[in-house]
Order: sequence, then C-alpha cells, then structure tokens
Amino acid sequence: MVTATVPVEIVGWPTRFVGGDGATRRLFDEPLPVGATVRSVLRGLSARFPDLAAALWHGDELGEHIEILVNDAVLGIDHTLDSSLAAGDRIVLLAQFMGGR
Repeated sequence: MVTATVPVEIVGWPTRFVGGDGATRRLFDEPLPVGATVRSVLRGLSARFPDLAAALWHGDELGEHIEILVNDAVLGIDHTLDSSLAAGDRIVLLAQFMGGR
C-alpha cells in the first residue's frame, strides 16, 4: 500500500507536455512506494504523459533539454536517477537554460 507521495513540480515550457501553458508551474503528488527512486517516480509521471516521456527520456537516460533538481540540487550533485527517495524529498523539472556568448 502506497500512502506517501513526493511532489514533482514542472516549471516553464515543459508544462506544455503535461497540460500546462508553457509559462507557469504544474505540481503533481506522485506515489512514493518503498524502494522508489528518482527514475521510478519520473517514469511513473511520464507514463501518463506521452509528450513528456518523449521529451524527458532518450532510452533509459534523460534527454538534454530538461534539467532535474532533487531537493534543490541539480541531478548528479547529491542524487542520481537511481537514488532512493524518502518522504520529504521533492523533484523539480526545469527547462534547461542555454545561450550566452
């Protein structure tokens, strides 16, 4: 039985893939079963939104245009896709910023 959830916030243009307008935020409370990982939570969310799945995943790895934060740290700093999640953790999907000189 799953009772805990983990918030997944999607910000900016990636919201277009989950029914948003591409300019605001969408928040989802995703199930947090025992043994959940960043990957399993993101796979569960993207399974419900095929456009998000296409933008987020390239095979088993993440695509390059959406940045993932776990507890305000960019994925790869304190967490990987296969890091376990616990109650109180949170995930944010952001449009990757590009540009500059």
